Amino acid sequence: QVQLVESGGGSVQAGGSLKLSCTARGYIFDNCGMAWYRQAPGKERELVSGVNRGGTITNSDSTKARFTISQDNAKNTVYLQMDSLETEDTAVYYCAADLWTARDHSCSRYWGQGTQVTVAS
Repeated sequence: QVQLVESGGGSVQAGGSLKLSCTARGYIFDNCGMAWYRQAPGKERELVSGVNRGGTITNSDSTKARFTISQDNAKNTVYLQMDSLETEDTAVYYCAADLWTARDHSCSRYWGQGTQVTVAS
């Protein structure tokens, strides 16, 4: 069974920084890419940043100047360095990974449990 284990969320003042990490654990044949999404109260879940197996990065316009995604392929781990945080960044942040596991025929989407990020003014 594959699990995505997230850490690094918390509370911070506006202008501060946080670093999220997410590790995929289990028997994984291949990792096609990992990403971070977020969902604020009353809003749809949105992509923050993603990186595929080849290292191509996709960023949302609202965070690309402040957030940096990176990955450690050997550890099936993705990080999100969040700088210059704003109150509008308050949300639950979810890790997503497209993984090929024993039960899959190709890479399938897996989700983490989410980690709360709260930015106070």
